[in-house]
Amino acid sequence: MPKSEQKVEGRIVTGIVPKILPLENGDRITRAEFERRYDAMPNLKKAELIEGVVYMGSPVRVIHGTPHAYIIGWLFAYRVATPGVGLADNTTVRLDPDNEPQPDVLLRIEVGGQSTISEDNYVEGAPEFIAEIAASSASYDLREKLRVYQRNGVQEYLIWQVYNQRVDWFRLREGEYVALSADASGIVRSEVFPGLWLSVPALIGGDLGEVQSVLQMGLATPEHQAFVEQLNG
Repeated sequence: MPKSEQKVEGRIVTGIVPKILPLENGDRITRAEFERRYDAMPNLKKAELIEGVVYMGSPVRVIHGTPHAYIIGWLFAYRVATPGVGLADNTTVRLDPDNEPQPDVLLRIEVGGQSTISEDNYVEGAPEFIAEIAASSASYDLREKLRVYQRNGVQEYLIWQVYNQRVDWFRLREGEYVALSADASGIVRSEVFPGLWLSVPALIGGDLGEVQSVLQMGLATPEHQAFVEQLNG
């Protein structure tokens, strides 16, 4: 680097003209620097800051894209029937100074919930529900991100491990994640979003008709109706 250049917070400064360095996997930077570099890379589709470390997504394969679409379809149907709940896909979330994830999908209570929308249009604070698609149990979704979501108060966290054909749905209780249990039919029910029911065997098997049928049963319950009235009361 020529003597006239200096490196300051990830920028190469030559005279008074700064050059913003691109994000790289494994960079350890502040959240402000992460956002500055991310904004300077408009073609970058996904990058996350987890515990102060940059994680960048690889090209998305069908093995991720298809399960992602299934989850979106399930949650979209819930959102249609539940005004007052916000649904977002691949949206950056400002959790704390060292963590800015971009979860696959999230649900949030729009008014009176844990999160807000900032003036520059980011989610700030912990959404009530986050879902991630992971290749396997080796993914950081089950390690670093789980701990971050737990610590920041994400109330429910669903992880679909595609290779393992496993869906884990965690509920935050007394600061720790506890797995929600399925009933004898393999149905798991949200404790935060009444009526959000999921047939895990149908989801893993790609039986989307059954996934929607089970969800409709949840939407028909008095608990869901009461929740809608509460949200819009």
